[in-house]
Amino acid sequence: MRTDRAAAVEVSDLYFAYAKNDVLTGVNLTIHRGEVVCLLGPNGVGKTTLVENLLGMLTPQRGSVRVLGKSPLKTDARLRARVGLVQQNWSDHGKWRISDHLGWLHAQYSTEVDDVRQPEEALASVGLEEKLGSTMGQLSGGQRRSVDFASAIMHHPQLLLLDEPTTGLDPVAKARLHDLIMEQVDGESAVLMTTHDLAEAEKLASRILIMSEGRIIADGTVPELRQQFSGQSEVSWRDASGTRHVHSTDEPRDFIIHSVPEDAKELRVHSADLEDTYLKIIRHHEELAEKESHVTH
Repeated sequence: MRTDRAAAVEVSDLYFAYAKNDVLTGVNLTIHRGEVVCLLGPNGVGKTTLVENLLGMLTPQRGSVRVLGKSPLKTDARLRARVGLVQQNWSDHGKWRISDHLGWLHAQYSTEVDDVRQPEEALASVGLEEKLGSTMGQLSGGQRRSVDFASAIMHHPQLLLLDEPTTGLDPVAKARLHDLIMEQVDGESAVLMTTHDLAEAEKLASRILIMSEGRIIADGTVPELRQQFSGQSEVSWRDASGTRHVHSTDEPRDFIIHSVPEDAKELRVHSADLEDTYLKIIRHHEELAEKESHVTH
């Protein structure tokens, strides 16, 4: 991860509660330009609430939030025009024509940004150019999601906030959006993305954040988290007599070359993927929380 680029998001000791229900309990994070950061965690741990704090939709009880160097709580048209958003749930009018929707956004963004994609170009970027004259209500759920994404990137945002952006997409549409996300990073934008698709996170993320109970409990690249929480790779094989052998090692390739017999059969190497690592982190945190609960009671 490069940290020499400017910070797009800076969150320090962020607390937020609905009534007496604590949702965010001391969140600290920094996201730099040129990063795709995937935010993972079970439902209800505060991921969407964190995104809403970054947008200035909610006011924290404590802590600070800086987005592109400014507080999102201050009304700033220029700042809003530098952020792109795909929300988990988006209220719209089914009778709106897509051309009208994108045309309205184009007019809004053009007052603050010079290079805004035309509606036709924005829709073509997600492979739906033939739907320009359709209404929102005529789209499938996946197509509506793609239009959301086209809306989010048409003004070349410096920060892209994506709340489960690929939900409901078919494999072709999902792959296209993955490419577009990486294009944003190549243009030195920052991307914060929530997802429950761990294969997607492993493919896209420069860095993984894992949330539980309102705070970040793990932060690192996939290899860093795997090394810290999942440990060694497992090499298994059967020898000439049929006996199965299993060995754990940090260097599976070297171990196979030097220690596994040439006549070995059914040779397999299992290295923990992100799903394995994620589950271990969540379970470890739950065990610690349970122990703390017993101590306090």
